[in-house]
Amino acid sequence: MILRSLLVILILALLGGGLALLKYQQIQESMAQLSQSQPPSTVTATEVQTTRWQPRLQAVGNVQSVQGVVVNNEVAGQVKRILFESGDQVTDGQALVQLDTEVDEAALVGLRASLNLARLQLERNQKLLRDRAVSQGDVDELNARVAESLAQVREKEALIRKKTILAPFDGQLGIRRVNLGQFLDAGSAIVELEAIDPVYVDYALPERQLSEIEVDQRVEVKVNAYPGRVFEGRIQAISPAVNRETRNIQVRALVPNPDRLLLPGMFAKIETLMAARDAVLTLPRQAITFNTYGDSVFVIEPSDDQQESGQNSKQDSGQASGLIVQRRQVKTGAVREQAVEILSGLEAGERVVLAGQVKLRNGASVKVVEDEDQVAPEKTEAAPPSENADADSEA
Repeated sequence: MILRSLLVILILALLGGGLALLKYQQIQESMAQLSQSQPPSTVTATEVQTTRWQPRLQAVGNVQSVQGVVVNNEVAGQVKRILFESGDQVTDGQALVQLDTEVDEAALVGLRASLNLARLQLERNQKLLRDRAVSQGDVDELNARVAESLAQVREKEALIRKKTILAPFDGQLGIRRVNLGQFLDAGSAIVELEAIDPVYVDYALPERQLSEIEVDQRVEVKVNAYPGRVFEGRIQAISPAVNRETRNIQVRALVPNPDRLLLPGMFAKIETLMAARDAVLTLPRQAITFNTYGDSVFVIEPSDDQQESGQNSKQDSGQASGLIVQRRQVKTGAVREQAVEILSGLEAGERVVLAGQVKLRNGASVKVVEDEDQVAPEKTEAAPPSENADADSEA
C-alpha cells in the first residue's frame, strides 16, 4: 500500500515537472519574440498643404417661388372655354378660362337701352328747362337716373370681364383642375401659377454669424434632384429680427433659374461664401482620426538612430525603415469636400500618415509606400465597422 502511494506521488511529480518545464519554454520563446524588433508598419503619407481657402457658412433651406398663387374665379359661372394646357408658360394678362356670359350680355343690352333713354329724356328736359317748361327738380331727377343707368351698365360690363379669368403675372401653370361645362362657385381653384425664374431660397443661420453676412453676398445652392450641380445666387434680404425660440436669423437668397430646374418646395443645401483667406493649412479628411476627446494625426519623423547617423531610410524590408510616427493632437476647422482646415497643431510641409494608422502607436516604426492598396489589408483587419461613421459625424 505504501509503495503504491509512493508510485502515484512520483508519477504526479514527474507530470508536474514536465508541465512546468513546458510552460517555462513557452515563456522563454515569447520573451525572445518580444525582444526581436518588429517589422515596420506599411503606411501612405501626405503633406500638410498651404492653400487658398474659401470659408463657407453651411445651412439647409427651401426653394420658394418669387410669386405663386392658385388662380381662381371672382364670380360664379359655367366653364365655356379652357384656353390653356397644364404646364404652359403664360404671360401677365393672358386669358386662361372663359365662363359663359350669354345671360349677362343680354342683360347688358337692356341696361344700355335704359341708359340711352335716360340720356334722351335728360337732353329734352334740359332744353325745356331753358324755356322754363320744367322744373330744376325734374332735370336733377333725370341726371340721377342717367348716373344710375350708367353705373348699372358698367357693373354688368365688369361682371362680364371678370368671367374671363386672366393670368395675374408671368409664370408657369400647374395641373388644370377644371373641365368644360363645369359650374364654378366664386373662389374655385382653377390652376396653380408659379413665377420660378428667378426663385427665392429661404434658410436660417445662427445669430452668432449675423456679422458675417450681408445683402448681395454670394451663395451656392445644391438640390438632391441634380447631384453635382451648383446654382449660384446672392442674398437679397436678411430678417431684421432673431427668432427667440431657435436664436436663428432668416435669410433669403435670390437665385436665377433660367432652365426652371429649381421648383418651389425643394429641399436645398446652401453655402454662403465668405471672403477668401490665403495660407490656410489643410489635410485630407482621411488622415485625421476624429474622436470625442480630440482630433489627432500621426506625424512621420526620422528615428533617433537615423538622426544620429545621418543615414537614409532605405533598408531591407526586414529591418527598421528609419521612420517613426508620433501621435499629435490637432484643432480642426471648416470642412470642404474632403479637405479639412487645420487651425493648430501642425506646420506646412510636415508629413502625416494618410492610410494605415489603425495599428500605429507612438514611436512605431513605419515604411512609407505610394500605393494605398498595400496597406488596405492592415486597415481592414483592425478598423471597427463604426469607426468611419463616427469620424464622418464628428467632422
